Amino acid sequence: MKQVVPTEIIERRIFLIREQKVMLSAHLAEFYGVAPRVLVQAVKRNVERFPEDFMFQLTQAEFQNLKSQFVTSSWGGIRRATPYAFTQEGVAMLSGVLHSKQAIRANVAIMRAFVRLRNFLAAHKHLAERLAILEKEVSQNKTDIHTVFKAIRDMMEPPPKPKRKIGFFPQKVQQ
Repeated sequence: MKQVVPTEIIERRIFLIREQKVMLSAHLAEFYGVAPRVLVQAVKRNVERFPEDFMFQLTQAEFQNLKSQFVTSSWGGIRRATPYAFTQEGVAMLSGVLHSKQAIRANVAIMRAFVRLRNFLAAHKHLAERLAILEKEVSQNKTDIHTVFKAIRDMMEPPPKPKRKIGFFPQKVQQ
């Protein structure tokens, strides 16, 4: 099955809003090959499939904050309404609402991106915990900034692999 959108592009369209990883309706519509209004209409016709923990509409303040983080004109011109945000579960539910081949392929790619992101965060949880400890130490001790950066670099480097010994090492003879 050919992937519609590369995973890297999908991952850049996953935002953290209200402490949830979400994708916006405009981006999903682009991936699915439909107009944003078509996607929203399909959702409104099946609103019982989309409880608040699957989908919510951004407030004007949330939308302005999101727009201010991106210096780009790709957010569209004048909008009558703020976009909808879909959690991973909401995106999965969209597969039951939009049935085109492109929508199905895009949905599979998006689910893989969410899983990849979750795995990445889980794998780097220990780094986040160590950074939190370092941050606490810095705030308590007023540590020099160079020391902080050195500690961060040390944490990011993988542990050194043991060096193999080169040469002949005779076995001890048992008596």
